[in-house]
Amino acid sequence: MALTLKLEIVTPEARTYSEQVEMVTLPGAEGEMGIYPNHVPILAQVIPGEIVVRKDGQDFFLAIGEGFVEITGDRVAIMTDMAIRAENIDEAQAEAARKRAEARLKEKLDEGEAARVSAALAASLAQLKVKRRVK
Repeated sequence: MALTLKLEIVTPEARTYSEQVEMVTLPGAEGEMGIYPNHVPILAQVIPGEIVVRKDGQDFFLAIGEGFVEITGDRVAIMTDMAIRAENIDEAQAEAARKRAEARLKEKLDEGEAARVSAALAASLAQLKVKRRVK
């Protein structure tokens, strides 16, 4: 029997994912992290991007927002503001959000609003990357 680890992804709305998996690749603030069973314990920041989950020998993709990950030898727990499976991403909606955010960034914004718009842009770009990968 192959070693697995429990992947749990939680957003403010719900537990988005909770399954035994073989491997997880996720975007960390220090770079991309590949996590296999028996990984050394880590607490790290997650940035918007793509998560690759290997389960039963197949890769599945999710778009993820900002958050944190706690990694232990048998568990990966991600707390994030967004997690969407590739099949649930509306490409047209994500593209429209990208365009709106890029247009807003050209305006004169205060620091807080610029940060919010930049976060929205990063989230839409993550969704588009994941959706276009699985097409």
